[in-house]
Amino acid sequence: MSFDQRTFRDALSTFVTGVTVVTTCSETGDFAGITANSFNSVSLDPPLILWSLGRDSGSFSTFEAATHFAVHILSDAQTDLSQRFAAVGVDKFAGLQTKMNVDGVPLIDDCIARFECSVFERVPAGDHIIYIGQVERLSFDGTRSPLVYHDGKYARIEGEKSIA
Repeated sequence: MSFDQRTFRDALSTFVTGVTVVTTCSETGDFAGITANSFNSVSLDPPLILWSLGRDSGSFSTFEAATHFAVHILSDAQTDLSQRFAAVGVDKFAGLQTKMNVDGVPLIDDCIARFECSVFERVPAGDHIIYIGQVERLSFDGTRSPLVYHDGKYARIEGEKSIA
């Protein structure tokens, strides 16, 4: 390689991403959740999305054993929620109002969109696993602006939602 890992990370940070929180529940009832900006669409038919998780994540074993998960796209008013789920070594669900879906996955309200998924496929990729989920249910509120991440910090979209 003609570059180091820091240069690679810095170059990737120039790409503006949305911010999501991904949640699941183990067979023993333990909740797991992480903040992820590695979210993307895959297919419309069937409806598939993807996100990735580092193998060194404290939640890795719970997500690996799970059959379902939910991806919550955060609004620009939910920076605190993103920071909560990015924290290490804390109970991310303490004091947080959630509801359980029919698959036993904890759901967070007031997000711009929420995709409730079954695991379609897990794809090993370097030090991460790519989770491809088949969307079983979704909720969507297009009236709010998304929380975005750029150059190592949160940002907001200013002005009109479309330039076209």
